[in-house]
Amino acid sequence: MPPSMSIVLDLTVIALANEPAPLQDALQAASILPWWAWVLLLFLVTFVLGVIAVIGGVGGGVLFVPIVGGLFPFHVDFVRGTGLLIALAGALAAGPTLLRGGMANLRLAMPPALVASVAAIFGARIGLALPDQMVQLALGITILCVVAIMLISRKSANPDVPQADSLSAALKMHGAYHDPFDNREVIWKIHRTPQGLALFVVIGILAGMFGIGAGWANVPVLNLVMGVPLKVSVGTSSFILSIVDSAAAWVYLNQGAMLAIIAVPSVLGMMLGSTIGVGFLSSANVAVIRRIVLGLLLLAGVRALLRGFGM
Repeated sequence: MPPSMSIVLDLTVIALANEPAPLQDALQAASILPWWAWVLLLFLVTFVLGVIAVIGGVGGGVLFVPIVGGLFPFHVDFVRGTGLLIALAGALAAGPTLLRGGMANLRLAMPPALVASVAAIFGARIGLALPDQMVQLALGITILCVVAIMLISRKSANPDVPQADSLSAALKMHGAYHDPFDNREVIWKIHRTPQGLALFVVIGILAGMFGIGAGWANVPVLNLVMGVPLKVSVGTSSFILSIVDSAAAWVYLNQGAMLAIIAVPSVLGMMLGSTIGVGFLSSANVAVIRRIVLGLLLLAGVRALLRGFGM
């Protein structure tokens, strides 16, 4: 077994030293598998998650951390660090195309990204300093809140913004894009900018603590709170993710909470799955896939809560 996999398993043994006997027995059984079996399983699982994430309209990181953290015998710090890399890779892949098409706006992205990235650094430090059981408990609560937001959020294609607030006007956070569906030019401006930036502080802390990215929260804040058109919200969210996740990922990397043997197959599987998922997007039943995503997140959130309570 390579030293890197031995480190993962040894750290997991230490982290779960106070866990119930069934978890320790499961970990000992898991260590019998050869190292390449874990790499292959991780690639296959992330490939499936990549397909589901695209069709279900969620980021890969929000699925990766709770599901892989619950199914694989890896320490939660390594899973969270890899989750940030996965969210970062997806955002960087989509960013240039979104910017060229006007779906992402730099003036809109930079203030939230700056605020959230600073918060993400503090969030990453907090997450690495917390005891594992507390991290699992907080992760479970966060994932269940994500499920609630996905269930109750109502998006508006073009929110009505009567007048831009003074802060957004000073920062020139406005723009226009061509909508090929309606074949018209959409001019937009935003309001409630201070409230939106305050929410991005919370988003950054959560992204850094749990490595789940923040696309699930970026879009509702941009769209519903600040009044950004839905298409621009989605595009700009990816650009914000690339900055925020980069800031948090450096903290995990500096603390040694990233291993190539986990990160490489995960990123490759997620990116390949996302590419395949785009091809299925037009023919798949998105409503059914979305229910599957919600079910997976619900189960993962409950499992994290149970582990947090030592059950």
